[in-house]
Amino acid sequence: MHHSPELPENLISVHSATRTWGCVNVVLAEFTCSGRVMYEVPHREESRIGMILDEVGAYRSEPRLKQGARCAVDYRPRQLNHVPAGMGIWGFSEDIRYARDIRLCFDAKRLGEHCQVQDLAAASVPRLRFSDEPMSSLLHLIAGAVVDPDPSSQLYGDALVTAVAARFFGQAKKAPAKGASRLSPTQLRQAIGYLDANLPQRVDLATLSSLAGLSPHHYSRAFKGSTGLAPYQWQLQARIERAKALLLGTNHPLERIAEATGFADAVHFGRIFRKQTGATPAAWRKDRGA
Repeated sequence: MHHSPELPENLISVHSATRTWGCVNVVLAEFTCSGRVMYEVPHREESRIGMILDEVGAYRSEPRLKQGARCAVDYRPRQLNHVPAGMGIWGFSEDIRYARDIRLCFDAKRLGEHCQVQDLAAASVPRLRFSDEPMSSLLHLIAGAVVDPDPSSQLYGDALVTAVAARFFGQAKKAPAKGASRLSPTQLRQAIGYLDANLPQRVDLATLSSLAGLSPHHYSRAFKGSTGLAPYQWQLQARIERAKALLLGTNHPLERIAEATGFADAVHFGRIFRKQTGATPAAWRKDRGA
């Protein structure tokens, strides 16, 4: 078997998908291997939060800050790693066949400004194999959003990444600023108007929050406090309502309605519509005599 000259010994292939939310670049990567592997994780110029999602092999993967120095922290399930910008990190295993990981790559100062955080101390300290169950769960959800073509996944991913950032900087338990638990009537009208005008395209949480003059983290809380829904849920519900109007008011085929409401195809549309309404688009239309 021929190996790519760019890849380390026994690392057969690397396939990755990327997605950007706000100022965070998310990389979802799959590795096919055939034995002992030492792999330097890219994006050294940025801070990185990473997590192994799946691995198959005789030995667990081990994060190392230096190639020849073993990790001093014992393995733990759903472990996370953080390395500051400018610092290298290697993934090592004595024998591995397959691995899949997720990495959030970011400029700590920009991300701190994005979240209105003053204390950036957390971003300057490397941490290997640390446990944070809420953050691990968020990273698993982000991994699913990376490959989700649905337009609402932009707001959904924005919210997830913002939640990770808030937790990383130690802001998750702090109360939002006074007056940020709900949007003002003007802020809410602006939000709904903007979402309506841009339906069904992708909308960034940073854009919505800037209209209200709030941080993305506080904006998400305020939007939900005012509507009962997270921004991505509101957008998805609005797309479903538009689809219902097209199902009743036109004789367009499902493929055309799916395209008009931002779904990848009729199958994707049918799956999400049924999840939201309990019926397939065709059955929903037929039951209403359309």
